[in-house]
Amino acid sequence: MNTKLVESLVQMIEALPSEDYLLLQGQLTDRNIQKTEGVCGGYARIRNTRIPVWTIVSLHNQGADEAELLRNFPSLTLFDLAATRAYYATHRAEIDRLIASHDEEDLTNG
Repeated sequence: MNTKLVESLVQMIEALPSEDYLLLQGQLTDRNIQKTEGVCGGYARIRNTRIPVWTIVSLHNQGADEAELLRNFPSLTLFDLAATRAYYATHRAEIDRLIASHDEEDLTNG
């Protein structure tokens, strides 16, 4: 890990005007959620993982808090969970539809 590089980046980010800082936050959040054909059915997933956004949202809706999600998915970070919430806030219909279809599938197969 290059701690000097990271420290330099932190200093540059801290020096950004608030408007640019908000833009950076938005860009980082947007890039944290990916859709890739052939990976997780092409559904929105977190970073380069195979963890779909709908899975995390579904578990959260069932009562899992951040600590539990991080324990069960150790490759995730608090930033990943924040990006997931942000994605869900702007794509609620898409994620709710996926959750419902997978719940229906579970009932049919269960």
